[in-house]
Amino acid sequence: MGESVSLTGRTAVVTGAGAGLGRAEAVALAAAGAAVVVNDMGQAAHDVADEITAAGGQAIAVTGDVSDWSLGGRLVDEAVSRFGSLDILVNNAGILRDKMIFNLTESDWDDVIRVHLKGHAATSHAAAVHWRNASKAAGAPVYGRVVNTSSEAFLFGSAGQPNYSAAKAGITALTLSTAQGLARYGVTANAICPRARTAMTAATFSENEAATGGLDALAPERVATLVSYLASPASHEITGQVFVVYGKMVALMASPKVENRFDAAGSEFTVDELDEQLSSYFTGRGRYETYSAYSVAELEKPALAID
Repeated sequence: MGESVSLTGRTAVVTGAGAGLGRAEAVALAAAGAAVVVNDMGQAAHDVADEITAAGGQAIAVTGDVSDWSLGGRLVDEAVSRFGSLDILVNNAGILRDKMIFNLTESDWDDVIRVHLKGHAATSHAAAVHWRNASKAAGAPVYGRVVNTSSEAFLFGSAGQPNYSAAKAGITALTLSTAQGLARYGVTANAICPRARTAMTAATFSENEAATGGLDALAPERVATLVSYLASPASHEITGQVFVVYGKMVALMASPKVENRFDAAGSEFTVDELDEQLSSYFTGRGRYETYSAYSVAELEKPALAID
């Protein structure tokens, strides 16, 4: 492994690492040389930590709910006390409570926002405090990498996931803010929108999408490759970015841009003038499906191979 992508001597915290995507990320980071703090709710975290150590790596398990604000500090403390540093934070923990907006309950909303968005914020806050203090003590930038898990649901919406889509949009905004707020301390923050077949997405991705030979096109290990890269020294100039990743491709998403501008003839719009300009612009374009189709097609174009 090249020195620029090696994680030897680094320490990573991975949340939701007891199974699926988080497990693949923890294993990949360990294979790249990092010591890993494996977080999940129960025995699964210990099982993954044992798997890593059995393979010759370094890992400990710290169980707990990421939406408990205090857990973020405990994860940082365990990383530093057990392995001497905190260098990488990978936020992956999440749950699903899929409902159409008209069937959504308050608990469906609160649970998903709490685990996904608050969980990302809690760990990011704790890591940011640590890196800011370390940078001030050193009088120089420090090594820090944040990789957050967003979703294409934030990009295009998901009819049966208003809570999940909103949480992932919040995570993207959190990532961009973190990237700006921590840049002066040497820390990067990026978001990934992965497609991977896991227990949580079993209903989303059918088995007939699996590869007939070799690594499954939706294997979590494919996503973990990008995470390992974004955690590495080689990615030091990449921050505040959003990547869609699955199969053999990585797609870099552009920042939102102005599609069109409408100006009033006088000092302010009237309703009739808005009707004249906006109705004529949107007439014949169809409804929501029109606006998402182009972007989805763009993602099918060849991109960077990671396998």
